[in-house]
Amino acid sequence: MKGKRILLLGCMCVSSVMVVSAARKADKDPNIIMIMSDDQGWGDVGFNGHPELLTPNLDNMAESGVRFDRFYAAAPLCSPTRGSCLTGRYPFRFGILAAHTGGMRVGETTVAEMLKKQGYATAFFGKWHMGWVREDDFGTRGFYSPPSHHGYDEWFATTSAVPTYNPGITPKGWKGWGSGKVDLGGEPWKGGFPYVQNGEEVRENISGDDSRVIMDRVIPFIEKNKDRPFLATVWFHTPHEPVVAGEEYLKMYPEAGNLRQNYYGCITAMDDQIGRLRSELRKLGIEKNTILFFCSDNGPADPLARKGIASAGPFKGHKHTMYEGGLLVPACAEWPGVIEPGTTTEVRCSTVDFVPTIGKLAGYKFKSKLPIDGIDLMPVINGEVSERGRDLFFGYRRLYQGTDGKVLISGDYKLVTTAAKGGGETFLFDLKNDPGETTDLSKKMPERFDAMMKKRAEIETSCQLSRDGADYAY
Repeated sequence: MKGKRILLLGCMCVSSVMVVSAARKADKDPNIIMIMSDDQGWGDVGFNGHPELLTPNLDNMAESGVRFDRFYAAAPLCSPTRGSCLTGRYPFRFGILAAHTGGMRVGETTVAEMLKKQGYATAFFGKWHMGWVREDDFGTRGFYSPPSHHGYDEWFATTSAVPTYNPGITPKGWKGWGSGKVDLGGEPWKGGFPYVQNGEEVRENISGDDSRVIMDRVIPFIEKNKDRPFLATVWFHTPHEPVVAGEEYLKMYPEAGNLRQNYYGCITAMDDQIGRLRSELRKLGIEKNTILFFCSDNGPADPLARKGIASAGPFKGHKHTMYEGGLLVPACAEWPGVIEPGTTTEVRCSTVDFVPTIGKLAGYKFKSKLPIDGIDLMPVINGEVSERGRDLFFGYRRLYQGTDGKVLISGDYKLVTTAAKGGGETFLFDLKNDPGETTDLSKKMPERFDAMMKKRAEIETSCQLSRDGADYAY
C-alpha cells in the first residue's frame, strides 16, 4: 500500500499550530470545500479497491492527499449525519434522529455561521435534508429550515432526494426503492422543479446529470469569491435512488446490466464533476489555499446492497444498520502543499470531526460551554497522533415501530444495539481482531460490556440535556 502508515504515537491533544501556520501563507485563511455523496458505500470507490467502478478523480484526490480507511458517518442514514457535519455534534444532541423527522434548529451553531464570523463567503449546494427549503411546504415530519437560516449567504438546494439524472423527472420503469430496470423519461418528480435557489424555485438548467446541475452553481460561486476565503458545502444526491445515469456513462459499463450500469454510471458522472471542481481550483491558482473534504453520508442503500450492486467492501451491514457497513464510508481530503500525498490513516474519524477541524483552521474560538463531540483531524493527517483519544457514539431513532439503534466505540471495542423494530439486541465486538463483527464478546467480557453500557448511557444523558435546551435558549 502506497503512502505512509500513521503509527501509534499518542493522544489527540497535540496542537495543529504548525498546520495552521502553513495554511496562512500570505495572511490568507484557507478556503473550505465540504463534498458529500449520498448512500455511497465504503467499497464504492476505486481508492478502496472496487474492481470495476471508475472514480479516477476521487482516486487521485485520495492519492494526492489523505485517505481515511476508518471514517464513520454519525448515523447510518442521511439527515442525522448531515447535521453532524455542520455542528460537530452527535445527532442525539441536536435532535435530528432520522430522515424526515425534524429540521436544523436555529439555536445550533453551524460551520457556516462560524466561518461567516471569520469573514468567509458561505454557500450551500445540493441535498439539504435538514428541513424544508420551500416556505410553503407542509408535512407532519419536519419544518421549514433552509440553509439561509444557518449561515449560508447563497444556496441552491433540494429538500431531499431527486433522480440522479434529470432531477425533475421520475425515471420510467422506476417503481420504488430497489426497483430494477430504469430508463429516462416519466412523470414529474415532486412537481418537476425540486431545486430552490436563494428562496426562488429554479426552472432553468436542471436537466441532465444532477451532479453537473449542482456543479454548474458551485463554479460561479468559487470564481466570484476567489480573492477572499470561502466555504462551499457541496452535497450530491448521487448515488441515492432513483439511480439513473446518462447515455455517456451507461456506455462505460456495457456488460454490467441495467441497474448496475445506472449505479456505476451516476457515480462516475459525480466523479467527473469533482474532477471539474479540482481543475477549476488549479485554473484559478487557489488550490494550495483550499482544503477539500470528501465522504459519504452513510453506508450503501439496503436494496442495492442486498442485490450485490452497492458495496460496503468487506464490512457487515448497510444503510439503516449499526454494523460497520452502515457507518463506515469512503473518505479522503486534499490540500496541496500541506497534506503530504499518499497519506493513509486507520484512526477512527467521523463526520463530527469536520467542525472542530475547520473551526481551528479558520481561527474560530469555540464557546466553552457548547459540547463539541469531534476532534481536530489535522494532527491525525500529519501523523502526530494515531489514536482518537475519545470515544465515538452513533445512533438513530424512529419512535414509529420502536427503532432505536445505538453504538459506542471505545478504542477497538464496539458496543452495538441493533436498529430493529421493537428494539434490538446488544452485542460487543473487538473491531481490531474481528472487523467483520462475527463474534459477540458480551458474555466473555462482562466487565467491559457493563462499563461500556454505563459510558454510553452517560453520553445519552448528556445528549438528552442538549436536545432539551441546555446548550442554548430557544
